[in-house]
Amino acid sequence: MATRARPEVADLSVLKIDERNRGGNRFGRGRWWLAGIVLLIALASLAALTLRRTAAAAMQFATARATSASPETLLNASGYVTPRRRATISAKITGRLAQVLVEEGMQVQEGQVLALLDDSEERAKLFSSQADRAATQAEISELQVNLANSERVLRRTKTLQQAGVTTQDDLDQAQTAVDAEKARIALKHQQIEAADAHIKMAQQDTENCVVRAPFTGLVVSKDAQVGEMVSPNSAGGGFTRTGIATVVDMKSLEVEVDVNESYISRVKLGQPVMAVLDAYPDWKIPAKVRTVIPTADRQKATVKVRIAFDHLDPRIVPDMGVKVALVKYEEQKSAKVTPAVLVPKEAIRQDQGTDVVFVRRDGGVERRAVRAGAIHGQDQEVIAGLVAGDQVVTHGFENIPK
Repeated sequence: MATRARPEVADLSVLKIDERNRGGNRFGRGRWWLAGIVLLIALASLAALTLRRTAAAAMQFATARATSASPETLLNASGYVTPRRRATISAKITGRLAQVLVEEGMQVQEGQVLALLDDSEERAKLFSSQADRAATQAEISELQVNLANSERVLRRTKTLQQAGVTTQDDLDQAQTAVDAEKARIALKHQQIEAADAHIKMAQQDTENCVVRAPFTGLVVSKDAQVGEMVSPNSAGGGFTRTGIATVVDMKSLEVEVDVNESYISRVKLGQPVMAVLDAYPDWKIPAKVRTVIPTADRQKATVKVRIAFDHLDPRIVPDMGVKVALVKYEEQKSAKVTPAVLVPKEAIRQDQGTDVVFVRRDGGVERRAVRAGAIHGQDQEVIAGLVAGDQVVTHGFENIPK
């Protein structure tokens, strides 16, 4: 009996997944997820850093500068730089300007020629006076010859009168002639002295045509030009200048301030002062009270106080605005000075009643609370919260990330 063949059964074991392979794929997919997350974090950090640097680049920064807190002040006042010696130079006589030898900003020495007037008329007067004197001197020579002749006649007349040949009347006439000649000669000598005086006057008028500097200083204004008439007074109206140039003694510069009479008792001679020019708000200039003018202005109820600089500087020029702070004597010597820094006033912001600044840090900016102090011109002291060298935002606050 034939045996039936058994059908072939497929081997399904080949489709079985190896456990090692199954675990390996799971680990591979985890690595890719982790790498993706790290990449996203790195991109986000890079974007944030780029944003911070872009925002910082749109801002303006200033560096905090080291300084010291000022000693306690008794009084603050404002005024101007004024010289003790300032002169508007004019001629002693009225005349027309022939030359002007100075310009603004020129340093001049005492006695230096500043201008020349047309001296043709004065020289003509000088020559005339000299000619008059010469003519008078020539007349004296003639009179001396006549005197010698009269004296000879007098001697002969005396001899003849003693001999009884002539009368006393002839002798008297001869004596009178001699005395008359002597009187004429004396008159001519007086006329020569008068001529000498006229010559000196003419020479002085000629010298007055040369205008010289009365002291060493700096020319701050040129007030007349060649061809204009100048005069020591205002004769001639608006067509005549009364000044040629203005000279200032730069070594005599000082500060003049008006102090309210209610506070004048706080001002003492020699009192230390700290002056700050409006043109240089960062520059503190040591000075001291030189004098208190002993009179008050009844209209303004103020008293003028003059303050001398301890050391002059070429940057100090007349009529500059200046603010001064009068300091106590003991404060000047023994005040405890606390470290501070200066930053521009606009760098300090108000946040809920607290002074804050924004400081550059790690490519961005950070908010920092500070304690502000006194204001010095365009700057303000920061007593706490900053150190010298910190960079603070001054403009572009709208670009700071919230």
